Amino acid sequence: MTPVRILRLATGGDGVGRLDDGRTVFVPRTAPGDLVELDGLRLHKRFARARTGRLVEVSPARVAPRCPHYVRDDCGGCQLQHLESAAQREARRGFIGEALRRLARRDTLDPPLVPTADEFDYRTKITLAVSADGRRIGLHPYDRPDQVFELEWCHITVPALMRAWQALRTVRHLLPPRLESVVLRQDRQGGVHLMFRSVGSEAWSGAARLRAALLERGTPATIWWQGADGTPRAMAGAESPYPATVFEQVHPAMGDRVRARAVEALGALAGRHVWDLYAGIGETSAALAQGGASVESVESDQRAVAEAERRGPPARRHAARVEHVLADLRPPDLVVTNPPRTGMDARVTEALERLRPARVVYVSCDPATLARDLTRLPGYRLSDVRAFDLFPQTAHVETVAVLELAS
Repeated sequence: MTPVRILRLATGGDGVGRLDDGRTVFVPRTAPGDLVELDGLRLHKRFARARTGRLVEVSPARVAPRCPHYVRDDCGGCQLQHLESAAQREARRGFIGEALRRLARRDTLDPPLVPTADEFDYRTKITLAVSADGRRIGLHPYDRPDQVFELEWCHITVPALMRAWQALRTVRHLLPPRLESVVLRQDRQGGVHLMFRSVGSEAWSGAARLRAALLERGTPATIWWQGADGTPRAMAGAESPYPATVFEQVHPAMGDRVRARAVEALGALAGRHVWDLYAGIGETSAALAQGGASVESVESDQRAVAEAERRGPPARRHAARVEHVLADLRPPDLVVTNPPRTGMDARVTEALERLRPARVVYVSCDPATLARDLTRLPGYRLSDVRAFDLFPQTAHVETVAVLELAS
């Protein structure tokens, strides 16, 4: 078979080439400019997928991955660690621009990207899977979610969590029975939290013993356990179900910059009524209130809403799915929305089109669902888009899009 030249990267990080028959072929772990011999070619009607058999010519954008797992275990946690930083940033800008042009039909260039100073050692949360036989705890190889390799050290996770993981590996006999996953998380104060999720109805009473063993190894940690009923419990070292069980950005410093940009993009806030949709623990609501806005926030996680109430300032908060409480919200002057990767429910975009707030600032972690939601908001023009590099070494990127009512 004729070697294939990689032309660009597709959303998700796969290299894109062209077969002799004209079909597009997607090849992971390649770089624009690579010339590759393909292996494991899988043909579909309009496209194909393959892996690299041999690199015939090497792109100048390639670098040696820092993490041994990336090559040795084909780790699926990172997609772009084989690319130099500049090439990674250009690719992530392109993922957003391509989605906006092709899916949203918006005439826009690739957006500028706000870089991070921390391209490794930045994640404050990592979720580890447990193999079916219970012998391995780690991550999944690329495109093989049914397999787990034993993690030694994740190079995009903060070292404090990896040191905790090293200690935890030495006391595996103390872990809960029928373990399904392990979450390691660092809070804003630097505290380490270990969350264990089990299947089945068997209770676990060994948290205090585990915490003591970790303390002996110089690793203080709060121990959480979630059994079959799905309720997370602080088992040793804390009394409150926060912060280990509610959503926060895994790159807090960059998350703060995203939030600041979203609030800034709304413009003057004094005397305006603002919706804060998918509000999390209320950090954006607090910034809006400090700017003089009256705020209504909506968040489905009741624990996050309780934490927002504890932190203040006062706001009208709704603990529900956004689409379920639209009729209860006062019409907004401005809206900031930060939905999960699945984007906004169609009922939410319908409400925005009907109520016509002057400006909507959309914070997105998925360019495709952002683009889909923009097609549902034809009454708005896209006035500004900025990318934020929250997830170096991966194909993920955060976007702040500013929508103005079309004249």
